Amino acid sequence: MRKAVVGAALVGAAAVCAAAALVVRHRMKNSSKWAKAMAIIKDLDDKCATPLGKLRQVADAMTVEMHAGLASEGGSKLKMIISYVDKIPTGDEKGLFYALDLGGTNFRVLRVKLGGKEGGVMQQEFEEVSIPPELMVGSPEQLFDYIAEALAKFVATESEGLHAEPDKQRELGFTFSFPVKQTSIASGTLIRWTKGFKIDDAVGKDVVAELTKAIKKKGLDMRVTALVNDTVGTLAGGRYYHPDVIAAVILGTGTNAAYVERASAIPKWHGPLPKSGEMVINMEWGNFRSSHLPTTEYDVALDQESLNPGEQIKNHVLLQIYEKMISGMYLGEIVRRVLCRMAEEAGFFGDVVPEQLKTPFILRTPDMSAMHHDASPDLKVVGTVLKDVLGVPNTSLKVRKVIVDICDIIASRGACLSAAGILGILKKLGRDSLKQGEKQKSVIALDGGLFEHYSKFRECMEDTLKELLGDEVAGTIVIEHSNDGSGIGAALLAASHSHYLEEEEYY
Repeated sequence: MRKAVVGAALVGAAAVCAAAALVVRHRMKNSSKWAKAMAIIKDLDDKCATPLGKLRQVADAMTVEMHAGLASEGGSKLKMIISYVDKIPTGDEKGLFYALDLGGTNFRVLRVKLGGKEGGVMQQEFEEVSIPPELMVGSPEQLFDYIAEALAKFVATESEGLHAEPDKQRELGFTFSFPVKQTSIASGTLIRWTKGFKIDDAVGKDVVAELTKAIKKKGLDMRVTALVNDTVGTLAGGRYYHPDVIAAVILGTGTNAAYVERASAIPKWHGPLPKSGEMVINMEWGNFRSSHLPTTEYDVALDQESLNPGEQIKNHVLLQIYEKMISGMYLGEIVRRVLCRMAEEAGFFGDVVPEQLKTPFILRTPDMSAMHHDASPDLKVVGTVLKDVLGVPNTSLKVRKVIVDICDIIASRGACLSAAGILGILKKLGRDSLKQGEKQKSVIALDGGLFEHYSKFRECMEDTLKELLGDEVAGTIVIEHSNDGSGIGAALLAASHSHYLEEEEYY
């Protein structure tokens, strides 16, 4: 009996020891996985670092590319497209004008009544229309006929006091936020589609001519007076209210910048230019690339797998990484890629990698922003997004804090690089320093959902720009939210370039 008891005791002790050993091994395994995950994050943080010295190098490179893009066609990674907007709104504009804003899966039609300096924007009405998915891959005729039909229906709803003047055509500003080679203020050929559109027959065609043809088919008495992109429209809208606006930046789903250049600084190879003293340049700065950009393997892989990867030019890859580092289309996807690697290589979310986590673009930047701004004690929002969007249940507070850190790394890098880009524009215009006794004010008009709604991104960008400029110069630079520039701005440009105004002389 005694031997049986002792034997049982020995078996029990062995079982306890075995269990303890399993616990130790499990803890060691978990500790090893956590160390691996932390190593991935440290590597990310190091590669995404944006010290002021590096940002100044990025800004200098941006300025150099701006000069090169103006000097010769194809001489820069920046397109530096002449917008032919030489009459920027002043506030004197009067009358009724329409705008069509096409920049994605929806488009808007607007009408605006302008009352000059005293009246300003007196009335405005708009309607948003969704584009059926089949029209995004159909023919140019189908797309523009659909747009013209919606425009005709909107015109038919003109209310009391919002009628065109007798014996005058209605005039339309057309915001077309896709790459276009502009040939005049009211003409331009499509370079390529983006944002999910794939209508190959439209590439190389004049988009204004296509729209005009569709408008005539609907029996509308309307003329397209100005063709602009959303960034140029934002600049116009900003200048209407603030005469010191010198540039505009879009920070939304995509990103771009435009600025006001002295006409005398534009070489004549661009063709005849008006004698007016200034011209708006559409930079298409998403194409910018520099060896100074803090690039990671996630950025390179994202570019190579995207719908609009880097173009092949003379066997060299021109990576469109700048846009993918700072725009709302991609920030959430970069975070997802980091989390997916941590899950696969370090078991960050357990032994099984959730299928949802492997899905490209499932984590949108608004989701990332919600996690980044989560101020609850238990980071409940982070846990909800991980569960509902990425299929990761039951995360600890420790894990959630790491997620917030990753969001901060990616958002801060994007915000800092945006600030560096703005500094590059200021340097090109000589507004990054003050001459003796000079106190000129420079206003940058900004628009886009990323800037408007992602407050940590916006605050980081503004603070970084101040650091780069220094207190004295920063005091002369103003960041102004120019809301709905792509819509109102187009209508304002239709007014400032109205067919009924006296035309400028050209040389």
